Amino acid sequence: MITQGAMAQFRFGGGASGTILHPVTAVLMVIAVVLILIQPHNKAVTPFLLTYFSIPAEEVIVFAGLHFTVLQILILAVLAKVVILRVSSKHLSLAGGFNGLDRVVVTWALLEQVAFIIQWKEMQTFIKALGDLVVYLGGYIALRFLIPDRETLRRAIKVMAVICIIQGVCMVSEQFTHQNVFSFLGRWRPSIRNGHVRSEGIMGTLYGGVFAGMLIPLFLWLWKEKGSQLVAFAGLAGATAMVWSSHASTSWMAYGGSLLGLMFWPLRKQMRMVRWSIVVTLVGLHLVMHGPVWSLIEKIDLTGGSSSYHRYMLIDNCIRHFGDWWLIGYKYYGDWGFDMWDLCNQFVVAALTGGILTLTIFVMIYSRAFGIIGTARKQASENRGQEWLLWCLGSALFANIVASFGINYMYHLILCFYVVLACIPVATLKRKQAKIRVVQRAEAEEVYSGASPAELYR
Repeated sequence: MITQGAMAQFRFGGGASGTILHPVTAVLMVIAVVLILIQPHNKAVTPFLLTYFSIPAEEVIVFAGLHFTVLQILILAVLAKVVILRVSSKHLSLAGGFNGLDRVVVTWALLEQVAFIIQWKEMQTFIKALGDLVVYLGGYIALRFLIPDRETLRRAIKVMAVICIIQGVCMVSEQFTHQNVFSFLGRWRPSIRNGHVRSEGIMGTLYGGVFAGMLIPLFLWLWKEKGSQLVAFAGLAGATAMVWSSHASTSWMAYGGSLLGLMFWPLRKQMRMVRWSIVVTLVGLHLVMHGPVWSLIEKIDLTGGSSSYHRYMLIDNCIRHFGDWWLIGYKYYGDWGFDMWDLCNQFVVAALTGGILTLTIFVMIYSRAFGIIGTARKQASENRGQEWLLWCLGSALFANIVASFGINYMYHLILCFYVVLACIPVATLKRKQAKIRVVQRAEAEEVYSGASPAELYR
């Protein structure tokens, strides 16, 4: 729970009261910003992603009283590049145009911050909300412009694989040395739970493990791309190492969610029946169980030391206190019980920070994304490669849903989620263009067949 005493921490960008910037971070940031600005926008995705996921979220620069995290500065560099290209009249547009998924994401990002401001009614919260918008809205817009075509999509996934390779090696080393390779950047030493080392890496135990787990389907797609097998294999190995070394149930749930989504590939044409079967099963369990169906979360313990009971109680309290948060969210959720301040559930976060409307729109992000993927997959049924890409994107989204029940999305994870969302319009663009050409050809044939010879030669 955020108390009144914590109001002083509501800064643009958040973080410490003064600049915290390691020289290595400063050098990486400057190099990345320069490369982002001078490279073509379809190649700038490489320095952006590689640097963004290699720098701690706590690194901050205080300038003119405002706190800019290095991650925000990287996003602002991309947005500056977009503005420069637009002003210079160069052709620059979103892949597939501004679509329904874009509208839902933008609406969610804006509503969440507006609700946060209304809850607290303080100038400092307004300033912090502007800083969060840089990540939650600016980050999405940046990635949509940075991934304009299929080749850039492949490049982005390769970069994510390289990140997993680096982080995987570093997190495995923590298992043996009990030291974080990135401790010089202020990262924590690995914690010990039930005798097991929980590696931290650059993103932290849960965030790093979930980050890796939900990328597995994209690396498996990359495996089938010509000339990308080596980096795909290394990415899979690195991601698996990150999940294993994190020793967290939520990480394994994300990993398992990815594999489960992929396992439904043979049933891809019967998914309506599968979805309804899941709904009927959950309703049936709710009717016959001694507790509510969401208490099943309490039973999940994949590592022997999970706080699954806390996650169950978080959902249970959120449902039982619906009257507290439904309108505009609720800031005193810490009073609901022991450890309720720890909002390790992204759906609960959406509810408590913005109310039922914000939660609904957040769920609509998944609904709209799955709808776009499902429609495109049906249209691409004769193109197995295209169909497989769409299915892998859907599996990555499913892994995000599974992980969201055990963790809230901070700066690193929200950008990883946005990478998946930004790939969806690109993956469906080729199919849309083909459909447009078919319609145009049919219209042309209709005009030709209905015109007289004199009209055709006029």
